[in-house]
Amino acid sequence: MNFDFSGIMGDMSIGAVVGFITGYALKKFIKIVLTLIGVYLLSLFWLQQKGVITINTDALFNLAESATTSTLTLADKVVGILPGTGAFVAGFYLGFRKG
Repeated sequence: MNFDFSGIMGDMSIGAVVGFITGYALKKFIKIVLTLIGVYLLSLFWLQQKGVITINTDALFNLAESATTSTLTLADKVVGILPGTGAFVAGFYLGFRKG
């Protein structure tokens, strides 16, 4: 009884490479986006302090919570449909740590 590991190894290596690239790019993207969001929020709070605008902080935090929930739900769906999910997750972890 012979097993053909070439197909399995191909799926795993592609999943690992795609996972690494995705993790690396996602971490860089997250850093840029969080920096821009931080600058935006600081400017809003500065304008609030100067009396130019008023901010409904409850609505702001509810918006942030719903965006986080949507993002996590999307991530679960994406990981569920990828072939070689185990290799993808391992590659993603390594790429995210490296980025």
